[in-house]
Amino acid sequence: MEVSLGLWQDRPAEEALQTATLADRLGFQALWIGEMATYDACALGMAVAARTERISLTLGPFAVAVRDPMMIAMGVASVASLSGRTVDVALGTSSQVVVEEWHGRSRARSARALAESARALRPLLDGEKSSLDGEVVRSRGYHLRLPAPKSSLTVAAFGPSAIRTAARYADRMVLNLVSVETARALISELRREAAALDRSCPRVAVWLSAAVDAGKPAIDQIRRAVVGYLAAPGYSEMFERAGFGDVVAYARTRPHPRDLLARVPDELVTAVSVVGDRDQARARVEAYIDAGVDDIVFLPSATDVDPAGERTLRTLAGLFPNTLA
Repeated sequence: MEVSLGLWQDRPAEEALQTATLADRLGFQALWIGEMATYDACALGMAVAARTERISLTLGPFAVAVRDPMMIAMGVASVASLSGRTVDVALGTSSQVVVEEWHGRSRARSARALAESARALRPLLDGEKSSLDGEVVRSRGYHLRLPAPKSSLTVAAFGPSAIRTAARYADRMVLNLVSVETARALISELRREAAALDRSCPRVAVWLSAAVDAGKPAIDQIRRAVVGYLAAPGYSEMFERAGFGDVVAYARTRPHPRDLLARVPDELVTAVSVVGDRDQARARVEAYIDAGVDDIVFLPSATDVDPAGERTLRTLAGLFPNTLA
């Protein structure tokens, strides 16, 4: 059982440090630190390390169209060296909004960029010299001047190409915002790809927004986070298969986000999250484990009712004490 900082846009940015401290004190094994619109992930990783005692860190997923392998390796090695913590890394393709609108970079050939970044990053993390002249990603002659972090490599995947990249290069694949049924199908696909490569299947993690006994404000916060995925390729088909075709059809008309939000039922939130009371939370987590998930990563909701997600994290730690460090 691990924790990811939700980086909720409707909450103070510094609240992430409170969540990190709670995760450490409660014994969760690892903390995922991504980046969106507030803190740089490496900077936040250092701040977390200064305020916690033992929790390991996973930085990312870093957008491969924004950060090149050298930048990622140097950042991860910096946090590992300065903090003395185990620091792992995750890669992903991110969204069109983040890559093309915020950063002004091209997201073209993102699947190729993901595969080549994973291929280039692995030797860099092990302290070897870079030597890749790919179609999209290139790095030659650089090696870390810091101790090699020997980080594990996670690939964020959903579609077939990213799953093939995870099967070939990753130690772990992470899934985000997926139903139990979709998780089971994607894990089966990963196993087939790994077998075809005669490679051990990577572990599988799933990110799950979580709000346990946290009330309606927490459900509404997760609902707002889901809205942007309803018309996205892959995710929209998943929600259709889960029985929410009417909501997806409306999302594809590109309505105002406020109007779309009003159409999202609680049942859709429940399909891709851990919400409800203690018994419902336990059943949801066990369902994902039965589907083949190895690592559960909770993104605790944070609201005025449950600041920093403390109630949710304490409840989850109590439900699954044998899985903690």
